[in-house]
Amino acid sequence: MASSIVHSTFFSLCSNRNPLKRQCVLTLKGQSLTQQKPHLLSLRKRTSTTVLFSSLQDQQQEEKNSSPPTSTAVAPAEGAEKSSHHASKGSELDEAQKKEEQQEVDWKEDEEFKKFMGNPSIEAALELEKKRIYRTIKQMERETDGGNPVKRLWNNLVRDRLEGEKERLEKAEETFKALDLNKLKSCFGFDTFFAVDVRRFGDGGIFIGNLRKPIEEVMPKLQKKLSEAAGREVEIWFMEERNDDITKQVCMVQPKAEIDLQLEATKLSTPLGYAGAVALGVATFGTIAIMSGFFLKPGASFDDYISDVVPLFGGFLSILGVSEIATRLTADRYGVKLSPSFLVPSNWTGCLGVMNDYESLLPNKMALFDIPVARTASAYLTSLILAVSAFVVDGSFNGGDNALYIRPQFFYNNPLLSFVQLVIGPYADELGNVLPNAVEGVGVPVDPLAFAGLLGMVVTSLNLLPIGRLEGGRIAQALFGRSTAALLSFCTSLLLGIGALSGSVLCLAWGLFATVFRGGEEIPAKDEITPLDNDRYAWGFVLAIICFLTLFPNGGGTFSNSFLDPPFFRGGL
Repeated sequence: MASSIVHSTFFSLCSNRNPLKRQCVLTLKGQSLTQQKPHLLSLRKRTSTTVLFSSLQDQQQEEKNSSPPTSTAVAPAEGAEKSSHHASKGSELDEAQKKEEQQEVDWKEDEEFKKFMGNPSIEAALELEKKRIYRTIKQMERETDGGNPVKRLWNNLVRDRLEGEKERLEKAEETFKALDLNKLKSCFGFDTFFAVDVRRFGDGGIFIGNLRKPIEEVMPKLQKKLSEAAGREVEIWFMEERNDDITKQVCMVQPKAEIDLQLEATKLSTPLGYAGAVALGVATFGTIAIMSGFFLKPGASFDDYISDVVPLFGGFLSILGVSEIATRLTADRYGVKLSPSFLVPSNWTGCLGVMNDYESLLPNKMALFDIPVARTASAYLTSLILAVSAFVVDGSFNGGDNALYIRPQFFYNNPLLSFVQLVIGPYADELGNVLPNAVEGVGVPVDPLAFAGLLGMVVTSLNLLPIGRLEGGRIAQALFGRSTAALLSFCTSLLLGIGALSGSVLCLAWGLFATVFRGGEEIPAKDEITPLDNDRYAWGFVLAIICFLTLFPNGGGTFSNSFLDPPFFRGGL
């Protein structure tokens, strides 16, 4: 019985990032075939291809047995014989048709069939879809058009479409054939990976055994041998399987064409994807401009707006630009393709960070760790440099003539912004007296670059929360494994939900965004066996501490007196 860890690892590739669960897109020599059967790929666990084909053969045999037997009885009268023959033939045909329809129950309602159909096998989906088309064509052949030319034309069009779809399915079936596990097993040995057991999984298999040499030597050698034995390219993953506190090493093999298909189906490096990235970028610049206008002093002119807001824009662009360059360089070093970067606009903080997807397989857990760390660490460093530079130039965070004025409403019921409030100082003391640095009725002055740096640290910390496929979720998956990362993701989402109940619009918005749009696990790395070194664990610990310190709420006016308080919107002022 396969371990749930290994199964969930592969299903994350085949479901979380793969719309085959909803739609199977097969590209064959420039032709795109779309199977709009969302249930075809919601398969559980196929025990063997033999069971599949034997089940189909049994159904075909039952259909043959259900055909009307040939009668040799002779009736005494010719007229009676003919009428009796036609009546019996008609009743037998009706009975055979009913029996056939009963036998041809849609597989999605057949519980026994679903028991052994498990993982997303394209070959199984094609076989089922061919059977559905064949059944539809047979049903159309039995129906009569009643002399209606419109109905006859419509039936011909439908039949032609089904015939064309059947031909494309047959071509696709030639491309996506299940791998011969007996041939593949002979490729394993004492000089690479010694396999002691094998299980069918998808159109490939899971080989249980142990590595005999360093994985960087075994992987290219074994992948080449497996591709030669299979007659086509394959992809392999090395990971660990845990059963009853016993850890075993496994090598999972799948056809490369199917993996490429899944990655292609979720690819965002398309004209539409780039257009979406540009649109979100423009929207983010707009929200930064709107957010900046909220902090201008009363009666500010357009020139004041430009002199106050341009440094804030420059600070945001510096943080985003440096982190983007660091991320792209790190991904390129590991040979990982990234999707376009999508800015996340926010009317409260201007921007909530940058998102992108992996459009190729990750080579190892180091890549899964280093790429998000490159983004977050560079963003932290750039934000800190901006804040410290402004502090050195002005002698404080309060800025000079071009200071922005941070109103107390900015922090009201927003515990995620406690760090910014802690650094620039509160608006009033515990008795409600306006403090010297604050301007009554306006707010606390702060240098635009320093404000950009402080907001940059908070936004980076939001992306470091261990949720799904946020940067923090990717780091948690690399450090602690998929099951622990999933638990951390659930707990963090729960905490954000509690923050939303306190009236925090930011907790609500970020919690919904992270859970809905960035939920789930990241695609598995090809090498999930080699552990991370101590330096990376130390980096992870440092980043976690920074994230905690910048997001941990303080009581300096952040919360209202009542915990369950209605959310505050700045537009209400």
